Amino acid sequence: MSRYDHLAYTSAVRRVQQQMGSASAADRRLGDAAEEAVPLDANAAAFIRGLDGFLFASVGETGWPYIQFRGGPPGFVHVLDAHTLGYLDVRGNRQYITTGNVRANDRVALFFLDQARQTRLKLFGHATAVPVDEDPALAARLDSPRTDGTVEQLVTIRVEAFAWNCPNHITPRFSEHELSEALSPIRERLARLEQENTALRAELAVRRGGAHHEAPHEAAHHEAHHDDLRPDAAGRHVPR
Repeated sequence: MSRYDHLAYTSAVRRVQQQMGSASAADRRLGDAAEEAVPLDANAAAFIRGLDGFLFASVGETGWPYIQFRGGPPGFVHVLDAHTLGYLDVRGNRQYITTGNVRANDRVALFFLDQARQTRLKLFGHATAVPVDEDPALAARLDSPRTDGTVEQLVTIRVEAFAWNCPNHITPRFSEHELSEALSPIRERLARLEQENTALRAELAVRRGGAHHEAPHEAAHHEAHHDDLRPDAAGRHVPR
């Protein structure tokens, strides 16, 4: 991934690496200079397709960076080919800061994070944001899956370089869908136990009902036995 490092390790960055004692490690990462854009490999493409959101960083004309979150169903970011990502942008708060930034400076950084698996991918690219009617064929290709809402424009990113980030300090967090899948076997077991419990309660009720039906018979038998006795002089009951 030396292409990414060559883009990220500016002169100022290299001076800091020297000061902080990490220049040797950085040198090993740089390797030979890669002049051409680096295509996405199968792992990176699958990772991007599997996520339901990412962070999109652009730079305004004032030089200030801006970061925006973009989300949707897994696969809403389409890997059009090894060099191109695309998605349909839907109406939001209508500030259009990212759109304005990329029209003035198409250099962007994307950050893809899977917290459940503690994995992240960072990417440099060149972005475009154009009205949907400029490319109806591409719009149709990006339509499923896509983020719910009113589609306003097509966004494409030409990948320049990417790199996997270390997993340190990523707190594992899980989406509602991921939790539902993980808890499904437990919920099924609880449902079976509840059914068994209901059946056992019903059986117990039947047995108790039978016991109640026997009680009057026993009482009658006791009364009949009592009638066969007579009190003696001391008040004790003796057989008649």
